Amino acid sequence: MKQHQLHTICTSGKCPNIGDCWARGTATFMILGEICTRSCKFCNTLTGKPLALDTKEPEKVAESIRLMGLKHAVVTSVDRDDLEDQGANHWAKTIRTIKEKNPNTTIETLIPDFQGRKDLIAIVINAHPEIISHNMETVKRLTPLVRSAAKYDTSLQVLRQIAESGIIAKSGIMLGLGETEAEVLETMDDLRSVGCSVMTIGQYLQPTRKHLPVVEYITPQQFRLYEEIGIQKGFRQVESGPLVRSSYHAEKSLP
Repeated sequence: MKQHQLHTICTSGKCPNIGDCWARGTATFMILGEICTRSCKFCNTLTGKPLALDTKEPEKVAESIRLMGLKHAVVTSVDRDDLEDQGANHWAKTIRTIKEKNPNTTIETLIPDFQGRKDLIAIVINAHPEIISHNMETVKRLTPLVRSAAKYDTSLQVLRQIAESGIIAKSGIMLGLGETEAEVLETMDDLRSVGCSVMTIGQYLQPTRKHLPVVEYITPQQFRLYEEIGIQKGFRQVESGPLVRSSYHAEKSLP
């Protein structure tokens, strides 16, 4: 990855599970640069004016996946509200190039909301990754505080479009921002109502003093309870624990 000057959320997000995932042949690549046009209060990704797109990035990502011998690749991105298509065509090219160079590697995409534009979401869907994930991040009440531009209902509609396409729809939330148990269960119900079948639940950890403070550290027992409830509500897979992140055990989301 250093050779191809690539970015991974594993390293830039300081993920605690990097050793576990990489040892199992899974890694998460971040495309469209490392500077985001949004400034969510929980995220440590750089915010500002992004650089021009690297048109060779799809080839670089695909080649790195080949060299790493990955069985399952997760691809995410910063938000690119500065681009006319918000990066959707670059997304599609990256997915197709990975498939061409790595026909035996499965792909999960963790996409932004594309401002809810169905035509742009369809571009990613039509590239046919095995899983498309879009994170709710938090409960409805806290969304305006936690996310700088994304809206709760818009994210639900993104997930509905994914699920209705026949591709596995996946989402995740963080706990410890001040949500109640009732709100977490309501979010689960909302996700199931739009066809989301895979969910991740993890503990929010404050990246720097400039970010939102942790309101509560959730107990491992409570995380296990949420996993049990999620399965009872009809999710096919729920990964719930303090160190769980969006792509944790991502390969288990496959049928």
